[in-house]
Amino acid sequence: MALLSDLATLRERVARSPGRLEKRRLVAEYLRGLAREDVARAVSYLSGRVFPASDARVLNVRGLPRDVESSPESGPLTLGDVADAFEAVAGAGGSGARRARETRLAELTGRASGAEQDLLRRIIGGEMRMGLSEGLVLEAIGEAAGVELPVVRRAALVTGDLAAVATLALGEGASALLAARPRLFVPLLPMLAEIAGGFEEALAAHGGTSALDYKYDGARIQLHSDGMRVAIWSRRLSDVTRSLPDIVDIARRDLGRAPFILDGEVMALDSAGRPLPFQELMRRFRRVHDVEAALGAMPLVLHLFDCLMAEGRSCLDEPYARRWEALEGVTGGRWLAERAIISSAVDGEAFLGRALEAGHEGVMAKDLRSSYEPGGRKKRWFKLKTARTVDCVIVAADRGSGRRVGWLSNYHLAVRDGLDWAEVGKTFKGFTDQEFRDMTERLQALATADDGYTVRVRPEVVVEVEYNEIRRISVFEPPAERDKVSGPCWKTWDSLKRRPMRAAGRRDPRGRGPALPSAASGLPRCGRPGPRRAGR
Repeated sequence: MALLSDLATLRERVARSPGRLEKRRLVAEYLRGLAREDVARAVSYLSGRVFPASDARVLNVRGLPRDVESSPESGPLTLGDVADAFEAVAGAGGSGARRARETRLAELTGRASGAEQDLLRRIIGGEMRMGLSEGLVLEAIGEAAGVELPVVRRAALVTGDLAAVATLALGEGASALLAARPRLFVPLLPMLAEIAGGFEEALAAHGGTSALDYKYDGARIQLHSDGMRVAIWSRRLSDVTRSLPDIVDIARRDLGRAPFILDGEVMALDSAGRPLPFQELMRRFRRVHDVEAALGAMPLVLHLFDCLMAEGRSCLDEPYARRWEALEGVTGGRWLAERAIISSAVDGEAFLGRALEAGHEGVMAKDLRSSYEPGGRKKRWFKLKTARTVDCVIVAADRGSGRRVGWLSNYHLAVRDGLDWAEVGKTFKGFTDQEFRDMTERLQALATADDGYTVRVRPEVVVEVEYNEIRRISVFEPPAERDKVSGPCWKTWDSLKRRPMRAAGRRDPRGRGPALPSAASGLPRCGRPGPRRAGR
């Protein structure tokens, strides 16, 4: 029977400990002494969760009641008492639910000491503030159970739930962790991709053959279904089911072999069937009110490209080729991402050309032999996109942080806007340390103003910038200009090209003035159509 006071004491000790190894030792020691039924509760509370990650219930309260007198003489609180109270609050519904929740929390608060009340407030608010990340909790679980960290980490990625991992590790050991499988309606971190320099690199890493599919400019989703219930999570594991009723309908109508977990992307289309920008999709993706009204105005299309579970069986450890076969079985060949198998760079370039012509970002290259690794980013998956370049002038620079402290290393980039300059973005990528030092010295000599963080400079240094897309956002615009249609669009910059800089006032050989693009001609302006990315 674990006492809440012991957990409160642990939180205070962990918060006071400056070193991560000591924090890990304290938590491991505490977990080792718990009964099995208390392990999941303790790990959830230490992680700032009322319920485990696999439990979708919520309290629907703002916090613990204030001005409730503590009456600890009613007996010490246990973690079980807290769990019972949380369950009762989450389960309250119907007429009088709010009063019932408040009454139950007031009873819990009245039984808690001052330190215990502070802990409960932190748990409900999700802010433990003791320097204990979920990664460190994971390490403490491994130390408490005597299990190697890679085994614990894999189980956490596969199950998506630290509380479940702790219960398995401390109750059954390494063998149970190795046998862990994904669970329906518990979202997993998506597998990620590295950037490839070309198809030759991807083919070499994949043994001479790669599976390509279109890289859509949409929103990543993970689709779970047991045949009746359907749930959808975003890339960041937010539940977006309510925002996507049309995708729920597709899952119920067209997809079989449940229970299944699928990985895919949703996109918004314009009236001509062309992809809409990601920012426009997000307005629909995050909508929770009047969703039905948005269905006709912004139809979505589903593209599925991986299968994590089919017919209740985990596919994570299967090679990608077999996972695709399972996906075809679940979908009946519908709603699949555009795909091709290639063994030459020429075929890859042709496929990329078709993707760009259709309005997509680029392509993904996947190793047919690869397993699915939740949260992993390795050379088993590559992304290939075509970048464009533009010449910009540096008009300001921010002081760097971290390893870039002491350098001017985040550059404000601008293009011509009539006789003035229009800022179009920032970047700090593409320079070596020595180039940062040289640029810092050069820009300091051109400084015209300095507010302690940003140094404004004379527009005399021109750089060639690679970018992948132009986004219609107004983050960098002056507040007075944000509602004007004529304001310049802002770019997502990838890197500065490493080439000799040239003065902004330098004229081109034909004497037409500074050899720089303008906001009016070389770049689109907000409110007017223009190229969104390379290949468009």
